[in-house]
Amino acid sequence: MPKINGNEIRPGNVLEHNGGLWAAVKVSHVKPGKGGAFAQVELKNLRNGSKLNERFRSADKVERVRLEQKDQQFLYESDGMLTFMDSESFEQIELPADVLGDRRPFLQDGMTVQIEYYETEALNVTLPEKVTCTIAETEPAVKGQTAANSFKPAVLDNGVRIMVPPFVGQEEQVVVSTETMEYVERA
Repeated sequence: MPKINGNEIRPGNVLEHNGGLWAAVKVSHVKPGKGGAFAQVELKNLRNGSKLNERFRSADKVERVRLEQKDQQFLYESDGMLTFMDSESFEQIELPADVLGDRRPFLQDGMTVQIEYYETEALNVTLPEKVTCTIAETEPAVKGQTAANSFKPAVLDNGVRIMVPPFVGQEEQVVVSTETMEYVERA
C-alpha cells in the first residue's frame, strides 16, 4: 500500500490507522504561530462507524488504502440484512441494513449500487446520485402562489419527507438526490 505524508490527506481518502480502516471526512490545515503546521483530520471507521479526530504533521506517514468498487444489484432485505448480487459472477453477499443509514428508504428492488471492497470484505454501499420516487401525499397547489422560492412539504412513496415546489402534485414522479435528500426536478 502507498504511504502518503500527513499533509496530503484529502476528504474521501481511506487510511489504515491504529489497526483499522478509516475514511477521512473533514480535513483542515492548521498553521499555529508556534510550532509546525499540521492537518486536523476527522476520521470515520469503515467497520463500526465510530469517529475520531487526529492530527497529522507533514512528516507523519500514513498508509493510503485503495478500495475496489464493484457494481452490484440489490435483490431483497430479510432480518435486517440486505442481499446484493454481483452482475458478472452472480455471487451474492449480505450486508447489514444500517450500512446505508438514513438513505436506506431510497434503495429500490433491482437497483444497481456500488459496493466498496477491501480485499474480500465489503465495507460501504453507494447509492446512485439521483433516484425517481412518487409523491404519496402533498397539499394541493394554491392558485396564484407562484413565488420563486416557496416550497411545500411532501411525503414520498418510501415514507421520506421532503420539500417540493408548489406546482408538484400528488402521484407525480420526482427525482430526488440521495446525498442531500432534496427535490431535484420532475421526472
